[in-house]
Amino acid sequence: MNEYFFFAGYVVLQYVVLATAWNILGGYAGYVNFGTGAFFAVGAYTAVALYKAYALPLGLQILAGAAASALLGFGVGLLTLRLRGIFFSIATIAVAIVLETVVLNWHYVGGAKGLPTLRPASATFFDSYTVWLFFVMAAIAVVAVGAARYIETSWIGRGLRAIRDNEGAAECSGVPTLKLKLAAAALSGGLMGAAGAPYAQYLSFIEPSSTFSLNYAINALAMPIIGGMGHWIGPVIGAVLLGTVQQVVTVTVSSEVNVLVVGVLLVVFVVAAPEGILGLLKKWTRNFYR
Repeated sequence: MNEYFFFAGYVVLQYVVLATAWNILGGYAGYVNFGTGAFFAVGAYTAVALYKAYALPLGLQILAGAAASALLGFGVGLLTLRLRGIFFSIATIAVAIVLETVVLNWHYVGGAKGLPTLRPASATFFDSYTVWLFFVMAAIAVVAVGAARYIETSWIGRGLRAIRDNEGAAECSGVPTLKLKLAAAALSGGLMGAAGAPYAQYLSFIEPSSTFSLNYAINALAMPIIGGMGHWIGPVIGAVLLGTVQQVVTVTVSSEVNVLVVGVLLVVFVVAAPEGILGLLKKWTRNFYR
């Protein structure tokens, strides 16, 4: 069994979770979050701290990481969701910078030097821990996509779309705008934290610069745009497509080219297909049945 496919598949599934989580607040409600790395890192470092202190099993680490990031999302939402447009986006970047500075000076979890983490060689029913982590991330992805699909088809999704289209009009119509935005921020942050919780076990090492990487924010933004924002399946399509391309480029060319690939695809889709792959499919379907 070639473990690399599970190693690479884990990354693709991780991006499915991050892109889906970003879409809940950015795609449904229209609030562009550039702080994905902060929520991801809070989940990762919460898991590391609890594992080091109490040797908690991975399942509890994921729940704790998701809860910590959800609380962060709620708190950040209280402070920033009254802002709109670019001001909200700048605020989320500031949150990531502040938290990274805190972790850089938190020696218990390795600080700037990082911290190696020991993981079992295998897990129950699995000979390889890498394969086990792949299925764990697959389960998180199913939960994330299921939650996004439910939200989209419920009154919550209708309320968030009303906020995106015209927040003032939505509020005048009786939509509880602040409550919905806070709920979306908390759920989005919680899912990002759940995606980050197994990170240290996946790499057997954790350090701030890669955990708080801006690449998470870029990919989490690009994947829904490429797949199609505002629909639960769009981020999944974008994450699978872009994540797979990145893994192929990493193996065949260089991991440093990944950002270039994301940038080129993002520009192409923004210019040529602003509604993403879903928009193209809808357009082709309409033309086909004419």
